[in-house]
Amino acid sequence: MGLFAELKLAVPWGHIAAKAWGSPHAPPVLCLHGWLDNANSFDRLIPLLPKDFHYVAMDFGGHGLSSHYSPGLPYYQENFVSDVRRVVAALKWKRFSIMGHSFGGVVGGMFSSIFPEMVDKLILLDTLPFALDAKGVEDVLTYRRGAIEHMLQVEASQKPRQVVSPEEMLQRFLKNNSHVSEECARLLLQRGTTEVATGLIMNRDRRMALPEYSMDFISRELFVHSAKKLQAHVLLLKAIQGYYNVRRENDSDRNVLLFVMDTLKSVVKERFQYVEVPDNHYVHLNHPQNVAGFISAFLLSKETAPHEL
Repeated sequence: MGLFAELKLAVPWGHIAAKAWGSPHAPPVLCLHGWLDNANSFDRLIPLLPKDFHYVAMDFGGHGLSSHYSPGLPYYQENFVSDVRRVVAALKWKRFSIMGHSFGGVVGGMFSSIFPEMVDKLILLDTLPFALDAKGVEDVLTYRRGAIEHMLQVEASQKPRQVVSPEEMLQRFLKNNSHVSEECARLLLQRGTTEVATGLIMNRDRRMALPEYSMDFISRELFVHSAKKLQAHVLLLKAIQGYYNVRRENDSDRNVLLFVMDTLKSVVKERFQYVEVPDNHYVHLNHPQNVAGFISAFLLSKETAPHEL
């Protein structure tokens, strides 16, 4: 499937960048990348998916080739949900499917519960539809404090962006992203960096720090309420060597995932499918063939989806 176009969609602070595959007249699928990643996250998966869909992978604000948010505006999850609403308005989509990896799945899930009538299918790649912390919501205020202090610290710092050699940039990226292969790291850096005279600089906004500073962690009660709002069919693809906890701590603790599965099975019922696949958190990028068949069958399935693939 050839690349259809690079898109630049106007927003009040600049533009949201995206890349599109397939005919714009085909049923649309919006692809949402993970924290500090970019639209290239889907480059190796989309060519393996059915050709009769229109896939658009957007860069969230402050990521990839998208404009940074206006000065003083924080990068909170709700703002990314708003980014999605702006993008689909610009594309004039009334109903579409969402495929989200990691943080992108949480944004997609939140969007699907706020605008349930707009989302046909929700595909979650090693992620949950809403942010649940293993310890509940007790750390939320600490995260909010960290987010505010980090933003003020970055604003006060006048340090220029660091320029590093391509090789050093690659090694740093691999050190911070142990689940990404070298080939895939190069792919993400291709859209995540800009070449200058003496090397590369990162494109992303330095106001973004730890994902928990931006995420809207909710209680189990609110998770159930949000799940009840979903009208979409939901496919959760769990990477066996992936992450089981949003904060990546206590990663052997499956309680959050078990709660999510039980809730979705009881609330979303036959519209929910769960599949475990071999590989790690970036399975869709490292080994897209492990998930492409399940995603293809799910996208092509009619309204009455079976309980299991």
